[in-house]
Amino acid sequence: MSVVTWMRALVRDEAAQDLLEYALLITLIALVVVGALTTTGTNVSTVFTNIANKIVP
Repeated sequence: MSVVTWMRALVRDEAAQDLLEYALLITLIALVVVGALTTTGTNVSTVFTNIANKIVP
C-alpha cells in the first residue's frame, strides 16, 4: 500500500478523523504547556537570582 493510498483511506475514515483531531488538540495543548513552563521557569530563575544577589554582600 502506498503512502498516498493510506492517507486517502485515513481521510475517508471518520474514526481516523476523530483521532487526528484529538492528536492535533493534544499537540496544541502540549505546546502551550511547554511555553508556559518555559516562561515560568525563566521568571522563577530571575526571582532566585535577585534573592541570591541580595543575600551575598
